[in-house]
Amino acid sequence: MAKALKDFVTEARGRIREIDPDSAEEILEDREEVLILDVREPDEFAMGHIPGAVNVPRGILESAADPDYKNPHPVLCRAQERPILLYCKSGGRSAMATATLQEMGFEEVYNIAGGAAVWIGDDCSWEGELKEDV
Repeated sequence: MAKALKDFVTEARGRIREIDPDSAEEILEDREEVLILDVREPDEFAMGHIPGAVNVPRGILESAADPDYKNPHPVLCRAQERPILLYCKSGGRSAMATATLQEMGFEEVYNIAGGAAVWIGDDCSWEGELKEDV
């Protein structure tokens, strides 16, 4: 039987650590070396994002994270030992991205459950326009 997107997301969620926005903010407050990774598309990121977040769209994650690739992302490819908090609009893309980074050897990666929608709903810090459709 063919898999649907929800199947991939469910499988990823079974292998990763998800945290709520309050726990994510605690990690940000307690640890200086945290990388916040927004895996939405650039136009979504431009509308607003978590302060300090780096935008690496889900579609290029593997190449951006691989230091041996010809054009890796300069921050992400050197973050294997840093804590990384990932998010997207609702948590699905970032769940799959979290699983991927784990498989690539990144040691401490967390998906922010519910993504930007829950982050904003919990009144966590956000740069840019607050829109219903984050």
